[in-house]
Amino acid sequence: MAGAAPLAQIVVMGVSGAGKSTTGRALAAKLGREFIEGDAFHPPANIRKIAAGIPLTDADRAPWLAALAAELRRADHEGRQIVLACSALKRSYREVLRGGAGRLRLVMVHGPRALLIQRLATRRGHFFAPELLDSQLATLELPGPDEDCVFVDLALPVAAQVEQAVRGLWPP
Repeated sequence: MAGAAPLAQIVVMGVSGAGKSTTGRALAAKLGREFIEGDAFHPPANIRKIAAGIPLTDADRAPWLAALAAELRRADHEGRQIVLACSALKRSYREVLRGGAGRLRLVMVHGPRALLIQRLATRRGHFFAPELLDSQLATLELPGPDEDCVFVDLALPVAAQVEQAVRGLWPP
């Protein structure tokens, strides 16, 4: 429709163990949107490095971020509204993602290191090596006030995280 605002694609971000995928799936279901798992776009070489406990470099992440930006662009072009789970640790990574979307909104699942360690210790079936958490925390650049980001508390139950995200994205 002419003059309509561009779609707002949503990225649920945070370090590994924060619950991006769980919260993202629940948020997508609440909003009637498609959920996309960003980890599925990692090249096999990245997965091998992560599983071996080797931190990814910006060069390692570049093709992954480009693929995610292309997916955001495709969703915009097709008129799909998505929720994408992606660590998006640095502002520069988020800028790559913004380059793929007409409008990008962030939901950051965030909380204390101790809780992240506890979650990673009990997580099964994921390729992330828990010893990489500190490298992710060191890399993390919290979104600034100009980045259209809602912070949600990872200590909350998922349903409460979703409600916190929805209230932040669309305040009354």
